[in-house]
Amino acid sequence: MSVFLLNFQVENKPSDTNFNILHAYIMSTPLSVVIITKNEEKNIGRCLESVLPVADEIVVVDSLSDDNTKNICLHYGARFIEQPFLGYIQQKNFALSQATHAFVLSLDADEALDSQLVQSILAIKQQAAPASAYKMNRLTNFCGRWIRHGRWYPDQKVRLFNKEQAEWGGENPHDKIILANDAQPIHLKGDILHYSYYTIEEYLNQINKFSTIQAEGLYKRGKKASAIKIYLNPVIAFIRAYLFGAGFRDGYRGLIIAYGIAYTTLLKYAKLKLLNEKSTTQQTEQTS
Repeated sequence: MSVFLLNFQVENKPSDTNFNILHAYIMSTPLSVVIITKNEEKNIGRCLESVLPVADEIVVVDSLSDDNTKNICLHYGARFIEQPFLGYIQQKNFALSQATHAFVLSLDADEALDSQLVQSILAIKQQAAPASAYKMNRLTNFCGRWIRHGRWYPDQKVRLFNKEQAEWGGENPHDKIILANDAQPIHLKGDILHYSYYTIEEYLNQINKFSTIQAEGLYKRGKKASAIKIYLNPVIAFIRAYLFGAGFRDGYRGLIIAYGIAYTTLLKYAKLKLLNEKSTTQQTEQTS
C-alpha cells in the first residue's frame, strides 16, 4: 500500500531527501479504490495488484461469492464488505458510500490499470486541488487479443472522481457516472485494461443476460418494441461497429464482436416485444 511504500522509501533514501518524500506524501490527495465482485477469483488479484501504487484504501463490495474471491481480497489488504446484489448501479453507489475518502477510483474486478495510467493517477494525487472527475480509455481483451477498433475502443470511461460530486446512474446493466453541475471530466493518459471474455461462450451468455436486463428496464419505462427496432436496429448496430468503427481491422474477433452487438440489439427488442404482448394479453383478460 502507499503508506508501506512511503516508509520503505524514507528508510532507504539519503536523509536530505526524506523531507521531500514525506512532504509529497502529506500533500497528496488520499484515494479510495472501490470494486464490486461476485465470484471473481480469476480476475480480482490482477485488479488489486494494479492499484496498489495509487490506493490509500481498497474497498471491495462482494455479492456473496462462493469461490476464493474473499481470501484473495484480504491477502491484498482490502476492506471486504458482503452485500447481496442490489443491481449494478445500486451496488456501485453502495460501494461509493463505503469509501473513506472523497476521491475515488471505481473499477470492475475484470479491469486493471496499465503502467501509464498509474503514473497519470499518481500525478493527479499530487495536485493541491484535483478536478471533480477524470476519464480514461478502456482497452478490452477478447478471447486473448486486444481489441483496438469498432465500438470497444477507445471506450472512454469516467472512473476517477470526487464522490461528493458524482454518482452512478444510467440504466442497468450499462451504468455510467453522473456528474454534478454538468462538470466536464479531464482525460488522462493510459488505459484501463479490460479482461472481458475468455471464451465465445462467455460472450454469448453475457449477451443473453444483459439483453434481458435491458428489455426489462425498457418495459418498466413503458417503452414499446416496433418492427423497425426489431428488424432495422440490429443491422444499423452491425454496420456502425464493423464498418464505420473499423471493427474489421480486428480480424475475425472484430466480426464476432460486431455480430454480438447486433445480436444484443435484436434480443433486447425481441424480449421487449414479448413483454409488451404479455402485458396486452393480461390486460385483455382482466377486462373480458
